[in-house]
Amino acid sequence: MDRIAVTGIGVVAPSGIGKRQFWANIKSGRSFIKEITRFDASLYPSHIAGQIDELEKYGMLSERLLKKIDAFSHMALIASELALQDAGIDIKNEDPNLVGIFLGNAIGGWLYAETELRDMYIEGREGVSPYMASAWFPAAPQGQVSIYYGIKGFSKTIVADRAGSLMALGYARKVLSKNKLNMILAGGTEAPVTPYSLLCCNTYGMLSKNNVHPQSAYRPFDKKRDGFVIGEGAGIVVMEGVERAKSRKASILAYISGYGTSCDGVDRIQPASDGKELARAIRIALTDAKASPEQIDYISLDGLAVNIWDESELKAVKEVFGARLKDIPVSCPKSMFGNLLGASGAIDMITTILGMEHGMVAPMINLDEPASNGLNYVLNHAKPHNIGKALIISRGRGGINSALVIEKA
Repeated sequence: MDRIAVTGIGVVAPSGIGKRQFWANIKSGRSFIKEITRFDASLYPSHIAGQIDELEKYGMLSERLLKKIDAFSHMALIASELALQDAGIDIKNEDPNLVGIFLGNAIGGWLYAETELRDMYIEGREGVSPYMASAWFPAAPQGQVSIYYGIKGFSKTIVADRAGSLMALGYARKVLSKNKLNMILAGGTEAPVTPYSLLCCNTYGMLSKNNVHPQSAYRPFDKKRDGFVIGEGAGIVVMEGVERAKSRKASILAYISGYGTSCDGVDRIQPASDGKELARAIRIALTDAKASPEQIDYISLDGLAVNIWDESELKAVKEVFGARLKDIPVSCPKSMFGNLLGASGAIDMITTILGMEHGMVAPMINLDEPASNGLNYVLNHAKPHNIGKALIISRGRGGINSALVIEKA
């Protein structure tokens, strides 16, 4: 399958809005996890998160539109605009029938839904916004982006728990490789810092309860890990065929060259403990990219900070990369700003692309005592390293595995 060019990046994350601010904070190893202040979350077992409090600074959307949409659509619209600007694309000059949108999402827009359901019980049906039905469901951001830009091409919303956005990127590459579209906005968006969403995530049973020390709570692969921390945000990129990108003299940021997916099929929530199916997904991605394990210069780990997930992930990479694993830099940058669930894979890919651009590996934090040794963890500060080819891993409940290979432009 053909390589596909990434020509624009839009990122909205707790660690920064826009790729410059985002990368400056990521490379310094700062934590953006804090106690939730948006509502009283003190009675929840876990009440910390990576939060975004600056969306209002981006005045591109009218007050009228904002009354109709949830925060996850708001973030997707900002990320889409940033990606298009970064790619130097004026959407008005594109054939709307040949532009698509592929977004991953896990939960939906529950801040909007919770508010309207509350009003319904207090005021009756007259108190519910007519936009409730179109604001909360997982495909709402895809719809809002298509309406905002007049996009009419083949599009998809992928709901696959935390693996959703990496799957969306893999799916978008497949569609572009078949020349069905000229370009695709692809990635993911998630807004789980709401009362009901937080409750759902807590019943997930995998969130860190280290509320006293939020900045050190998310500890992937550490002996003292006790679960992940949620975060909110959106990561969206512009993808297009290489020839089209070159013909319009676009700055190609990276190539997406391989994708693989598999499912463990052993439990409705937990993965298989042996990591065999994840290893198979990684091998599929490498074969698709025509790359050998020896050619991978960096691995972005999923890093859920839950024993069975971390251990099975490390078993998988050890099975694929063998003794060479000790020489490949690995990290889990989301330990700084939280796991963005359905948007996490896209944010991981964006972080890796920025690392390629700057000749550095983004770090992970809070790994004081590794539960598994023999890996080349990049800790606390970005490390200079030339990344030619990288592997990004993203996984979801029920043993969903996805792996993406990207190459430096």
